[in-house]
Amino acid sequence: MNKHIITALLALIIGSAPASARTLDCPLRDAPFSLASPLMDILLNPQARVAIEAEAPGALAKLPRMFTGTTAPGFSAILSLSDTGAMLGLSPDKMTAIANRLKAIAVTESDRTARCARYDDDRPSFPTITGRPRILLFEKMTGFRDGPSVEAAHAAFFDMAKRRGWGIVSTDRGGAITPTILRRFDAVIWNNVSGDVLTLTQRKALQSYMERGGGFVAVHGSGGDPAYFWNWYADTLIGARFIGHPMNPQFQDARIQLDDPKHPLAAGLPATWHMKDEWYSFSSSPRLTGAHVLATLDESSYSPVGMMKRELRMGDHPIAWTRCVGSGRSFYTAIGHRPEIYSDPTYIAMLENAIDWAAHKSICVAPALGR
Repeated sequence: MNKHIITALLALIIGSAPASARTLDCPLRDAPFSLASPLMDILLNPQARVAIEAEAPGALAKLPRMFTGTTAPGFSAILSLSDTGAMLGLSPDKMTAIANRLKAIAVTESDRTARCARYDDDRPSFPTITGRPRILLFEKMTGFRDGPSVEAAHAAFFDMAKRRGWGIVSTDRGGAITPTILRRFDAVIWNNVSGDVLTLTQRKALQSYMERGGGFVAVHGSGGDPAYFWNWYADTLIGARFIGHPMNPQFQDARIQLDDPKHPLAAGLPATWHMKDEWYSFSSSPRLTGAHVLATLDESSYSPVGMMKRELRMGDHPIAWTRCVGSGRSFYTAIGHRPEIYSDPTYIAMLENAIDWAAHKSICVAPALGR
């Protein structure tokens, strides 16, 4: 057979194969095994598992089953090995010994393929969008997926769009995050997105979209992972790192108060209101890095104590805020675990204000740092 025909056939076969079956430019594809590795990548490699067992016999067996899955979505994709060691109470000496053993393990093509299986480059085909502004609802998850909250939020966003005359489409494909597709939309909503979901090329596309004036809205789980493997997302786009939520009980009534009644997103919102939800705490206030805080939690109105009685008080406790990202506009709210929240009139008003603000090409003005 002519070599040109063979080449063409191979290209056709490779090009038509599912993206998950190909080795993509996933962020940790070539990263050496270390304590910073996602637990899922450790569990996928038999030698890495042996390295842990050699220094901490039986440690992995102590983990809850929900933490030891090797397919996405799963908790092991949002836990680093370092986080896992702390959870198991392993000593610094044991963790150092494990790290030294991991250094000797070569990253194979099998490892690269397994790591990249959580990502995709599948380009969805969207219908013609007639409403304005045009909204892309993004719902890919490789970490924790809470079906009821995701589905309730999805329905709420489509109801808003119908009521307001917005154009909206949804996808759970990372391949949608390309310059060509993103330029069709005025804003992107991340619906409880958990886990590292974009390839390096897709990351670059989202960052460029935002810096050139795009809009971004994210709810609850989109800022609630124990570990992040993309610093720009956590520190710039969201602007805060999750450290935990109450567990006894998990859902509590709490008082929310507007931080700035003159904020563009405060229209129609009461000065204070009460909600029952899962309340996130963060390592520091996003206000310190330039966020414009819309609402805060009154920590005296609930018990901010997490797993193993961890103290989660922040003092200054923002729960919803905006950020300027280049010329773009970003909004994040940690509210939104319970499905019932997405039918709460006050929360719906907040989200509608946020989407309207993010999707319009107004100038984003950042407050003075720390204010």
